[in-house]
Amino acid sequence: MYNILVCDDERDIVSALKIYLEAEGYKVFCAYNGNEAVKLCEIEDIHLVLLDIMMPVSDGLSALAEIRKRNNIPVILLTAKSEDCDIILGLNVGADDYVTKPFNPIEVIARVRSQLRRYMVLGSGTNRNGEITIGNICLNDESKTVCVDGDAVLLTPLEYDILKLLMKNAGKVYSPREIYKIVWGEDPVGMEGAVAVHIRHLREKLEIQPASPRYIKVVWGQGYKMEDK
Repeated sequence: MYNILVCDDERDIVSALKIYLEAEGYKVFCAYNGNEAVKLCEIEDIHLVLLDIMMPVSDGLSALAEIRKRNNIPVILLTAKSEDCDIILGLNVGADDYVTKPFNPIEVIARVRSQLRRYMVLGSGTNRNGEITIGNICLNDESKTVCVDGDAVLLTPLEYDILKLLMKNAGKVYSPREIYKIVWGEDPVGMEGAVAVHIRHLREKLEIQPASPRYIKVVWGQGYKMEDK
């Protein structure tokens, strides 16, 4: 089951979309301003967001920018015909698609299906088999295995957990302190250097050229992130 977040300050729209999406088998979370949407994305495992642009408290574009700092889940904008400039800005900020109000629910469902297929099956999302794929690296969280070009790679539990964290949040930068706290489950207290050691080992096992990595990149002065460029 995929989790869909619907965010719009018009409650009737949220209620209507919730009915149609639940009829398709999706679990729906509701928000009514940008701040609520961002918070739900942080605490729930959201797979796609339907996001209105014009909202009180925090608008959709601000929420989109915050969501993009944390993950790359698909975001479909809900827009009015008069918001063409905002649509272009939203796509530049990182929206994947948009639907113009008043919209046909059948069109919304079709676009949701399309974006979920792109993200969960063809992109870097986790599919129904628990797999995350970025480039030629595939992590299966059900079998706890990692393959590169189809060949199994043996990782330690800590290496696996670090890789999983970075792959699930591709593009997001994590400081060594954040990685240690999430993976080890405790404050580092001067142990951040352990993260660098494990990152080096991961590169040696996953990268063709560990000294010039394709996937696990360092952002100087900030930390590490996963990407495929």
